[in-house]
Amino acid sequence: MELFFELEIVYIVIGIFILSVTAVVTTRDFVPKVAFKRGMIGVGSILAVMISAHYFITTKRMDGVKEIFNEGGTIICENKMQRTISRSVLISKKLEWSLVGDLFKSDNVVRDFHTSRCVEYTGEAPE
Repeated sequence: MELFFELEIVYIVIGIFILSVTAVVTTRDFVPKVAFKRGMIGVGSILAVMISAHYFITTKRMDGVKEIFNEGGTIICENKMQRTISRSVLISKKLEWSLVGDLFKSDNVVRDFHTSRCVEYTGEAPE
């Protein structure tokens, strides 16, 4: 459950905002009384499905990234800290990276990279 909130808290907050807007709009005088119930159930259901789908797709990709890394493959992760042309970092065991839980760590790099922000690298492996 901790991983769910770690990955989805932003989307949950956005969903709560959307639900509050739905509540305000559906409680206006010019809107039918049944609109609140239908609106909240409809919008809530759509948000729940979308957040759940995002979670399951992300965790499946994370598992794939971990498997590829453990087999000696190369991973590419987005680097939001570095605002240059190259915003990605290549990660592999050959480049002295290790996997600790859901984080890629290296003694040569200041920050860690979460597996949820990484995908398989299909180019040539760096030496």
